[in-house]
Amino acid sequence: MRDSELMDAARRVRVRAYAPYSRYSVGAALLARSGAVYAGCNMENAAFSPSVCAERAAVAAAVSAGEREFEALAVAGPGEGLCAPCGVCRQTLFEFAPALRVICSRGDDMEVFTLDALLPFAFSFRALDICGER
Repeated sequence: MRDSELMDAARRVRVRAYAPYSRYSVGAALLARSGAVYAGCNMENAAFSPSVCAERAAVAAAVSAGEREFEALAVAGPGEGLCAPCGVCRQTLFEFAPALRVICSRGDDMEVFTLDALLPFAFSFRALDICGER
């Protein structure tokens, strides 16, 4: 699947976001190794901490369907600025795909990163094993 097709899927689901507080609607489309695409949008809550980011909604949909291996994620947000996953989403994605390609919208354009570049020194139990902490 081309990056532009994955980004189109993220932009399509973005219109379903529930973002009455920030008014920052985000859509995400996660490409599984199987070729299936799982979409998610952000869902805010007045208490903020129960809110769910689009990226984690897409991961939850994929994992619920039995997927565990992912190749790419597209994230689409409003405006001209770069829309990249937050730190919590980066850590969640790292759990499944440390080398994931992350395609971020910047207005009508896209920028591509690797997850390990976006989240250097990610937390993992494997890292604790290497350090002798466990």
